[in-house]
Amino acid sequence: MHILYFHQHFSTPSGAAGIRSYQMARRLLHHGHSVTMVCGSYGVGATGLDGPFKGGSRRGIVDGIDVIEFDLSYSNHDGFIKRSVTFLQYACGSLRLALTEPCDVVFATSTPLTAAIPGIIARWLRRKPFVFEVRDLWPELPKAMKVITNPVVLGLMKALERTAYRSAHRCIALAPGIARGIEQSGVPASKIAVIPNGCDIDLLGSGAPAWRPEGVEENDLLAIFTGTHGVANGLDAVLDAASLLQQRGRTDIKLALVGDGKLKSRLVERSRREGLDNVIFHPPIEKRRLAGLLAGADLGMQVLTNLPAFYYGTSPNKFFDYIAVGLPVLNNYPGWVADLIADNECGFVVRPDEPSAFADALEEAAADREALSRKGDRAGNLAANQFDRTQLADQWVAWVIQGGGR
Repeated sequence: MHILYFHQHFSTPSGAAGIRSYQMARRLLHHGHSVTMVCGSYGVGATGLDGPFKGGSRRGIVDGIDVIEFDLSYSNHDGFIKRSVTFLQYACGSLRLALTEPCDVVFATSTPLTAAIPGIIARWLRRKPFVFEVRDLWPELPKAMKVITNPVVLGLMKALERTAYRSAHRCIALAPGIARGIEQSGVPASKIAVIPNGCDIDLLGSGAPAWRPEGVEENDLLAIFTGTHGVANGLDAVLDAASLLQQRGRTDIKLALVGDGKLKSRLVERSRREGLDNVIFHPPIEKRRLAGLLAGADLGMQVLTNLPAFYYGTSPNKFFDYIAVGLPVLNNYPGWVADLIADNECGFVVRPDEPSAFADALEEAAADREALSRKGDRAGNLAANQFDRTQLADQWVAWVIQGGGR
């Protein structure tokens, strides 16, 4: 079968963004199928194409994937209006391809929710099987974060969400709460599969030479966060803990924030203003080099803003990257990820909005390195036994191809 795959933020391992779509497309190729990937340009991503844009797009084969990239720049620094315009431009540009590109199955993945529009059109105007993958519940999450407050906009987004779910022959949810949200919209449970983000064990656990950012000593405890520095990530919680650790004189615990985003400059300024010498900011790192940084760390920080919508409605890439290399995880919000950590004893779970509990967990990790190592071993076992990307990708392929049979 030939799959027409819509993902605005597609990236190969040469970029610093998530690579789920790359890995899934590669797994389709492994099983004898072909893929056309339709994407835009993403600030921390890398599509693998480097030729000139002609007529607003460029096309080429990347690791066996037919990639069509629109000349639509997107950055985590963009404001809401600019992001919205870019999302709509991508959806509009994709419509022509949804109506003309040869395919057997149309697949679309959010975010953004507007990525579903070409799939909806192909479903109803071309009668093509449509499979929709949901990475976040929209508009629930932006509404909870108060990023979108206009009732008209929220109403339109809700209508688009319901149309996308009900138009799809099958849906894929990346977290249990997302599956429940889809079902509550009227989609039968039999049409929904939960296939979370996975661990790229072959890529990240490849034995890359370990390294640490400048300013981190060999004997320091290095806790690391890798990802977007935005409103949803709640990284002030890390700086709050860093402030307490500094007051306690724990200069041997370093907290590294790796990535970029709209709030990074504000976080850097706060750290400078408060003299937080135990916080290190590092630019985004492409996936292949990330393996060495994770190998050099002692603990991964899984941090989010304290919103109930996040508890069971997200499937964070960074958590799966951490456990892929056997890194124990410090998590600061309730939900299914916290339950995984607690049930498998592979890290620390602290209550949200409690800097002292966050700092206490870091001190506990530094105090008993042997116990921390055992937590890391259990994290690696969890990755291999439940979240190996290859196994999850095979489940994903089977669900998508079955969707082609309707």
